[in-house]
Amino acid sequence: MMLADAFMAIADPNRRHILEELRRGPKTVTELASGLPVSRPAVSQHLKVLLDAGLVSAQAEGTRRVYSISNTGFVQLNLWLDQFWTV
Repeated sequence: MMLADAFMAIADPNRRHILEELRRGPKTVTELASGLPVSRPAVSQHLKVLLDAGLVSAQAEGTRRVYSISNTGFVQLNLWLDQFWTV
C-alpha cells in the first residue's frame, strides 16, 4: 500500500461512508449502494480505489463478492499517523 493512495482514497466522502459501513461488518456492493446516493457501478468504482489502496479486501461467495476492511492497510496508515502524536 502506498500512503498517498490511501490518503487519496479516504479523501472522497462516498469512500469514507463505505469504510464506515464496512467497519460495521462485511457487505456486498448492493448492500453498500443502498446507503449511498450513487449507483452500484459507482460503488464498485469506489471499492476498486479502496482495494488498490489496500484499505479493503474482497472475498468471493458464490456469484457475489463480499467486501470488508483490510486491517493490514489501516495498520500501515495508522503507523504513519502515529508518528505525529509522539513528537
